[in-house]
Amino acid sequence: MRGKVANQVGAICFRANPDRILEVLLITTRETHRWTIPKGWPIQGLQPHEVAEREAWEEAGVRGNAKKKPYGYYTYLKRIKNNRSIQCVVQAHLLQVKKVRFTFPECRERVLIWLPPTEASSRVPERQLKSLISGLDAKFSSGDTGK
Repeated sequence: MRGKVANQVGAICFRANPDRILEVLLITTRETHRWTIPKGWPIQGLQPHEVAEREAWEEAGVRGNAKKKPYGYYTYLKRIKNNRSIQCVVQAHLLQVKKVRFTFPECRERVLIWLPPTEASSRVPERQLKSLISGLDAKFSSGDTGK
């Protein structure tokens, strides 16, 4: 994979908590336990927003409808075999969470946390992802729902 870029699809999952405060879902990665969003490889036969919905379910136990239009993109280095890395570009879709389950495919492999966008953005290491998450407060206070 030298010099190549891999594409992934992610879900920026959000909800309003009981006090009507916007919250973003972060999960830990399985290997390095960094905070991130649910994401994965494209799946043949599924549109990117459908992949985002599937990854949100498998990695975080949440259900909702992801926006068809990407919210944005970010890059990161993914560790692969033999302590090597590849550059990944993640197409991120907004997903408004409708249901949360405590049992889901990767529930024993991940830690989940709901945080306001400003705090969530401070926990992720990727600068571009920080920017996407921190921009949610302004996006939703302006009445834009990402359609």
